[in-house]
Amino acid sequence: MNNNLFSKLLLWLLLITLPVTVFSQSTEFTIQDVKFESQGVTLAGSIIKPENPFAAVVFVHGSDPVKREMALAKRLAKEGIAVLTYDKRGVGESGGVYVGPSVGTNNIDSTNLNLLSNDANEAVKTLQTYLKNKKIPIGLIGVSQAGWIIPITANKNPQIEFMVLFSCPTITTLEQLRFQFYTNGNNNFWENHTDADAIEHTKNDPDKYQFEATDPKNYLSTLSIPGLWLFGEKDIQIPVKLCIEQLNKFKVKGKPFEYTLFSALGHNTVFDNDTTPFDISIQWIKQKTLNLKKTKSSK
Repeated sequence: MNNNLFSKLLLWLLLITLPVTVFSQSTEFTIQDVKFESQGVTLAGSIIKPENPFAAVVFVHGSDPVKREMALAKRLAKEGIAVLTYDKRGVGESGGVYVGPSVGTNNIDSTNLNLLSNDANEAVKTLQTYLKNKKIPIGLIGVSQAGWIIPITANKNPQIEFMVLFSCPTITTLEQLRFQFYTNGNNNFWENHTDADAIEHTKNDPDKYQFEATDPKNYLSTLSIPGLWLFGEKDIQIPVKLCIEQLNKFKVKGKPFEYTLFSALGHNTVFDNDTTPFDISIQWIKQKTLNLKKTKSSK
């Protein structure tokens, strides 16, 4: 066998035996598949990590049976943020049972929300083990249903230092359901209804489901970490003005909570073609994590 043929054969053998993660690398970030345990089941996800991240986040799902949000994670990684995103419990490669409206079950009772918060908490712990720089601020970023899960999770883990919430409620689970039943999926709802009308029905309509409500205000009231909410004024899933009303009460009390309202957007503020909410969230994370680092260095 001549040397040239031998070299080619050796190169071929090396390529087929290298770990899969090598082929998931780019000049901007690397992708590594991971698995972790939570409440007796194995959850599967991916860590998308730039070479020198300035912050790290775990992505928290909405209510749908969705797999890991790779597209969003890559967008964050390109901005310098390490991300762990995972298949929701009972979805994709993750074990357990998915609970939600698409399978005819209630996914926002306190039992399920606490279970999902445990999943998010274990994801945070897992991500921390993969960070070379253990001083990097770590936070939670999520959508919709995550508005209840993130505050619960942040109360469980003092290592969580910030939170970004896209189209997330600050009202109780039963209040959100009342509003959702009232709008009834009508995309033209706001053409014929006022905020006062929507708030009245949200607070007073009879409940179609009977379960103990989860109130995120109970958890938010104990938190002192920075939080950013991004709302679409045309949202028909959550009553945005009522949620903002609650946040303003927290702000008066000195809580480091902020929000931005987008008049032309609906519920999908992070996945809309308009990237302004995403861009604002990145700038906010950069500023808040810079402040966190300055505070740590001065101690």
